[in-house]
Amino acid sequence: MTRTMEPSTTTLLRFATAGSVDDGKSTLVGRLLHDSKSVLADQLEAVERASAGRGQDAPDLALLTDGLRAEREQGITIDVAYRYFATPRRRFILADTPGHVQYTRNMVTGASTAELTVILVDARNGVVEQTRRHAAIAALLRVPQVVLAVNKMDLVGYRETVFAAIVTEFTAYAAELGIPEVTAIPISALTGDNVVEPSAVMDWYSGPTVLEYVETVPVSRDPTHRHARLPVQYVIRPQTAEHPDYRGYAGQIAAGSFHVGEPVTILPSGRTTRISGIDLLGRRVDTAWTGQSVTVLLEDDIDVSRGDLIVPTTDAPATIQDIEATVCHVADQALTVGHRVLLKHGTRTVKAIVTDIPSRLTLDDLSLHPHPGRLVANDIGRVRIRTAEQLPVDAYADSRRTGSFILIDPGDGTTLTAGMVGESFAAPEPVRGTAADDDGWDF
Repeated sequence: MTRTMEPSTTTLLRFATAGSVDDGKSTLVGRLLHDSKSVLADQLEAVERASAGRGQDAPDLALLTDGLRAEREQGITIDVAYRYFATPRRRFILADTPGHVQYTRNMVTGASTAELTVILVDARNGVVEQTRRHAAIAALLRVPQVVLAVNKMDLVGYRETVFAAIVTEFTAYAAELGIPEVTAIPISALTGDNVVEPSAVMDWYSGPTVLEYVETVPVSRDPTHRHARLPVQYVIRPQTAEHPDYRGYAGQIAAGSFHVGEPVTILPSGRTTRISGIDLLGRRVDTAWTGQSVTVLLEDDIDVSRGDLIVPTTDAPATIQDIEATVCHVADQALTVGHRVLLKHGTRTVKAIVTDIPSRLTLDDLSLHPHPGRLVANDIGRVRIRTAEQLPVDAYADSRRTGSFILIDPGDGTTLTAGMVGESFAAPEPVRGTAADDDGWDF
C-alpha cells in the first residue's frame, strides 16, 4: 500500500548572524540561547569556569558559540558555529559566522542555506565596509529575510537618534542591493535588551524582540510550488534474491514535489520516462517533497547515474555549456581569465574554463569595475564560464539549490568560488563565444 507524505507541519527556521569584528554576534547568540533557556547546566558551568579563568566577573556568553581554542584565546569567531535549539513555537538551526574580512568565505557558507540573516552593527561605529559586504552577500544569496540588529545600545545611552541614523543609512544601501525589506531592532546583547525580553530602557521602541521576530517570521514558500528537481546522488541495485531487479535512484529533493506516475526527464541526456515508485524511509509513498531523501524508481530501464538531474518533463531547465553568474571569490588564490577549474553543480562535477570576468563590484557605491581580469579573496563579481559538458541549470532567482555552483581547484581540491547563475546587480551582458585550450580543456 502506498500513501502520500504531507510536508511537515513543524516549522524549522535556518538563520545566520553576520557583521563586522566585535559587533557582538557571539554574545547575541549566547544571550539568545541563555535567555531562551536553551543552554544545558553543564554548558553554562563550563562557560562560567572559562570566564573566571580569564578574570571576568560575569559569564561571557560568547563562549557558548566560540568553541575553537584560538577563538576563545583571541575573543573572536573564526569558524561557522552551528547551534540547534527550539522554543515552544519553532525549531532553529543557527549559524554564527565570523566578522573578520579574511573569514568572509565562512559567512557565505553560513548564509547559503539561511532563510533569515541577522546583520549586527555596533551602535558606536555605524555601517562599516564589512556591514556592506555582508549585506551584499545576503542579497546575492537571496536570503528571504534580513534583520538589522543595532547592538551595544547601552554604550550610546540608548539614544533613539543613533539608532534611527544607522537604520536610515543601512536601509538605503539595502534598497540599492534589491533587499525588499529590513526589520531593524535596537539591542544590547550584553545586558539582554530586546534579545529575548523587551527592553525596560528603550520605551521609544515598540517592535518585536529578536526572539519574537525569529519565532513568528514566515518561512519558506509552499514546497509544492517550486520547480521540482532531484539530483541523483546514488544508484541503488541490491541484486539480491529478495530484490533481483530493483534499480532505484537516490537523492534529496532540492525543490518541488514528485509523485508516482508523473512523466519525468533525465538531464542532461534528455531521456523521458515515468516514475513507477517512490521509497521513503523504507516504505512506499505516492508523493515526496522538498528536503526529503528518497529513492525513485522509473518505468523504463534507461541509463541514469550520479550527477544526473530528474525533473518534470513539463518543467525542465535548459542544458547549457556557457554560464554567466555572479560569484563571491573565497580563496586566497586569485581567479583569473583562462583559469581551468572544476565546476560542481548539485551532484555533478565537470571541467570548466573561466572565459571572462566582465566586472567586479565596488561595495562603497555598488559601482562595477569593468574587466578587472581577476578576482581576489572576498571579491564579488561577474564571471563567464564554459563547461566541458552540458549542465541543466536554473537561474538562482528561481532555485537557490539548482541555480548555484562552486568552482574547485583541480590540483588540490580547494574551493575557489561560490556562484549564483544569472544573478547580478546590473543588466547581464551577452554570453561570449567558446574558449579553447591546447592542454586537454578544449570544449
